[in-house]
Amino acid sequence: MLNSVLKDAIQKREETLSILKGPQFDQIVKQAKSNWIDFTPTKQEITSSGIDSSFNSTKFQGAELWAVTAVSVKSDGEILVDLHDHGLDTNPELASLASKMEIDACVDSVNKTDLVLMDGSLYSQFLTRQKSLADLLASTIEQKNNVVFISKTSNTKKQFEDLGAIAGDIFYYNHATTSAGFSKIHEDSKFGKDKVISSVFARLSESLPLIKIELLGSGYQDNDFKSILNKILKNSIAGYPYALKLAHNNCKISNKDLTKLANIHGLSNEIGSREVLG
Repeated sequence: MLNSVLKDAIQKREETLSILKGPQFDQIVKQAKSNWIDFTPTKQEITSSGIDSSFNSTKFQGAELWAVTAVSVKSDGEILVDLHDHGLDTNPELASLASKMEIDACVDSVNKTDLVLMDGSLYSQFLTRQKSLADLLASTIEQKNNVVFISKTSNTKKQFEDLGAIAGDIFYYNHATTSAGFSKIHEDSKFGKDKVISSVFARLSESLPLIKIELLGSGYQDNDFKSILNKILKNSIAGYPYALKLAHNNCKISNKDLTKLANIHGLSNEIGSREVLG
């Protein structure tokens, strides 16, 4: 069956792609080009830290063996914050726990580096997290206004929806330009006046992948985002901040890690565990 699906996909490739682009594709790409600001950043000497979290779990006879971590790491590899927890539970709220750890790591980092880089999007923080966590994050960011959210992917469809866009904003910017620079600042107040998200899509150098940069608050100018690009340029690899790559590598919880955790507790020798943890 898989072969027949692949064969059919090859035959309908252009038709499928035309659906993705939509009838207004050329018009949207033209608008994206108009929104783009060419800018070549220059390296600026600062200290930065990257924050990321991870969680994983495995079923075990009606319960879940789980682990959660969050770290804050400087670009030189120094770990500023290392948070972790694990347990055996029937209904662990791992996403909320990971988010709380990220915010705690942020609280401990804002006064230790010039720039604090958070992996992911403010949208996911405000959409899926408890209001108390969202308020804590907002108040932490407002302490020094040095917290920046950066993501390599984005699903937002905010900038071209009035033109009938089918794909996400990043799709059209990828087709519109390959130069270094950033898009026109977009402000979104859907979460309230105290939680406005200001964002741009950016590229640090010619033909590198796009990243999305989000700041909390409104009224930012182009120079504010130019300053951020200057600050993250030096310690970036392939257009992405090295501190965030280090944070991801240091906090990631693999299935092998869960197996080791099960072995420590002797769970891998229990009846029924071999199928789950082996």
